[in-house]
Amino acid sequence: MDDGPVRPGGCPEGVRLHNHQEYSSQHRFLDFTQYKLSTLSSLHRETFPQTRDHIMSLKYAKDQPAGFNNHVEKVAIVGAGGTIGSYFTKYLLATGKHTITALVRARSKVPLADGVHRVEIDYNNTTTLVDALKGQDILIITLGAMSRLDPLQPERKLVEAAAQAGVPYVMPNAYGPDPLNPTLMREMMLDGPLANGRAIAEDLGVSQWLVLACGFWYEWSLVGNGKNRFGIDFDERTVTLFDEGEEKITTATFEQCGRAVAALLSLKKLPEDAVDAEKNKDSTIAHWASKKAVYISSFRVNQKDMFESAKRVTGTTDADWKVERVGAREHWEQAVEALKQGTDREAFSRALYTRIFFPTGEGDHTKLELANAALGLPEEDLDEQTEEGIRLGKTGVLTYH
Repeated sequence: MDDGPVRPGGCPEGVRLHNHQEYSSQHRFLDFTQYKLSTLSSLHRETFPQTRDHIMSLKYAKDQPAGFNNHVEKVAIVGAGGTIGSYFTKYLLATGKHTITALVRARSKVPLADGVHRVEIDYNNTTTLVDALKGQDILIITLGAMSRLDPLQPERKLVEAAAQAGVPYVMPNAYGPDPLNPTLMREMMLDGPLANGRAIAEDLGVSQWLVLACGFWYEWSLVGNGKNRFGIDFDERTVTLFDEGEEKITTATFEQCGRAVAALLSLKKLPEDAVDAEKNKDSTIAHWASKKAVYISSFRVNQKDMFESAKRVTGTTDADWKVERVGAREHWEQAVEALKQGTDREAFSRALYTRIFFPTGEGDHTKLELANAALGLPEEDLDEQTEEGIRLGKTGVLTYH
């Protein structure tokens, strides 16, 4: 997704990010990452002897060494005051079960919630990262969209530091559609930068990674730059329907994402024994980490459903809106071509969002193993969240600055 909620036909050669120039720097970055991974592969067994394979061979709580705590206590978050990180922080604090540490750059002025411990880090100084992560049960990474072009490569450094510090779990910066669908990821141009954190964690073999697969964030996608996302422009009162606007996808609100992370980290790390594992298989973090993706949802909707909600909330009718229909594949191809030419900054968003509405069912997480029931997530009201999106839109938090 384009912030975060970062996310069939081939993606043209040379297209990966917002424009052609960005691809060049990203290409060099990916080349370096491949070299780095191959180097780490030969070194990580010496550098990180306490590997994930060894740790997870003791798969029951009863087999763990003395002093083992089967619940997550310490949570480190990068971006704790950001768009999605602030919701994670809000709900984690509300449980009263966790100590939250926010990893921030020294120059950061982003306010943090009361009760969050601030620790300053320097991406040029690995020691500051490792020291900040020692003793943490999980590292949650939330970074802005442009972090993928940051020459400091913050996610790579964070994942490597987590391994050096022995952090058992890492949640990479990959919030959005199904991360385990390689075709979808490739055609959304999310297969490079958003996969690197996972690839590095796999190679190092210390931290288990698990992704919150939340689909596109509802408020962000409906109201913020809506015409290039879900296709609804509240200011201009225009709607762009892909095909007939009837392809169902799942989408999650910021609040639901916060609830999901808090509920997930309130689960036991491991089953107590084999009986517990069989009877309560989805009630441990280890279960969801083995799945790699934790699929959640607020709504299963299509564009027409969202448009109807928009009209109810704004008190408008069809007569107040201009509606156009475009072929989803054609619209996607045009956006990809604009990306290739580097002529349109919004083309990446259009390509990303149009692709999720291809009539393939790939954007519908209800076809996968939804974690909603296991995590006790509530049903939400579509109109209430549409109204909340409009409110957030007026604050300016749903657009890039």
